[in-house]
Amino acid sequence: MRDDPKGENGDENGDNEKPAVTLPGVVEKIVKPITPSEPEKAQIAVHGADDLYREIRVENTLRNANGEKVPLKPGAEVDVTIEASVDAVEKKTD
Repeated sequence: MRDDPKGENGDENGDNEKPAVTLPGVVEKIVKPITPSEPEKAQIAVHGADDLYREIRVENTLRNANGEKVPLKPGAEVDVTIEASVDAVEKKTD
């Protein structure tokens, strides 16, 4: 979950906040497309993931604060956030 103790609607217990986890990662390499019509991909190693599933590839297009398209660089440190709706998760029983 996020560090913010308040949920998205400002409730103290965060019951309305979407469950999420953010994992650190690093851009391992930039993968050029085979065909020019395909987008360039950034291969990201997600720290904390199983070895066989550690790398993900996403389109290498982000937007900065001004709305301009910007690409990631190899070696860049990134955060990978996985977020789900409240209905998509179950409470863990110990």
